[in-house]
Amino acid sequence: MSTETDEPAEQTLTVDELAARAGVTVRTVRFYGTRGLLPPPVIGPRRVGRYGPEHLSRLALIEELQHQGMTLAAIERYLEQLPPDLSAHDLAIHRALVASWAPESAEEITRRDLERRAGRALTNVDIDRLAAMGVLDRGPDPEVFRLDATLLRLGVELLEVPIAHETILASRTVLLEHARAAAHELSRLFRDEVWDPYRERESDPDHVAAMKSLSAHMQPMVIQALVTAFQRSLREELREAFGTANGERPETGPAQT
Repeated sequence: MSTETDEPAEQTLTVDELAARAGVTVRTVRFYGTRGLLPPPVIGPRRVGRYGPEHLSRLALIEELQHQGMTLAAIERYLEQLPPDLSAHDLAIHRALVASWAPESAEEITRRDLERRAGRALTNVDIDRLAAMGVLDRGPDPEVFRLDATLLRLGVELLEVPIAHETILASRTVLLEHARAAAHELSRLFRDEVWDPYRERESDPDHVAAMKSLSAHMQPMVIQALVTAFQRSLREELREAFGTANGERPETGPAQT
C-alpha cells in the first residue's frame, strides 16, 4: 500500500520519469508494481506517486534477470529472497554481481548469415531442431532469429545425429530443470556466504572490489566443475546402463566355482 507524505523526498521521480530513465513503459512499471516486483511509491502532494533511486535500481536488476532468461514468476521468487531493506546502492552492486555471471546476450541474425556461420544450408526441420536445443529462437520475422552463438557449433554437429525431435525436447527439459536447481543452490550459497557478509561491510570499497573480482573468477571455475561432474556422472550411468544391456556384468570379485 502506498504511503503518504506532505513533501516529496529529494531526487524522486514521477512514474513517467521513472519509466523514461529505466527505458521501459509506464504500463510496465505499473504492472511490476501489481506483481510486487516494485515497492509502492510514496504519495506526495496532489496524490502523485513519487519513486526513488531504489525503484530505478530494482528495475535495472529485473532487466538483468530477464536477460538471463528468467520468467517473471522466477524473478518474483528471486526478489522475495532479498532483504526487504536493500538500498539503491545494494541493488546496483547486486546487479553487477548478477551480470558478471550472465552469459553473453543473444544476437539477431538473418537466415542467410546463420547458414553462412553454420557452414551449410539449413532446412526448416534443421531450424526446428536448433530451436529445440536452445541454439536459437524465432521472432516475428521467419527469416530472422535470436542466436546463442556459443551453442551454434555444437548444435550444427548434433543435426547429423539421428535423434528424434521429441527426444531433443525431453533431454533439454531434463537438463534445464537440473541446471536451474544447481544454479539455485549455488546462488543461495553465494548469497549466504558472500552477499550477506558484504552488506555488513558495504562501506569498505576494497571489499566491494574484491566481491566483483571474486564473482568474475568464480564463474569459469563453477562451470568447469559442473561440466567435469556431469561428464563423470554420465560416463558412469552409460557404463552401468549399456554395459548391463550388452550382457556385461559388473565386476563383483572372483568368479565362484
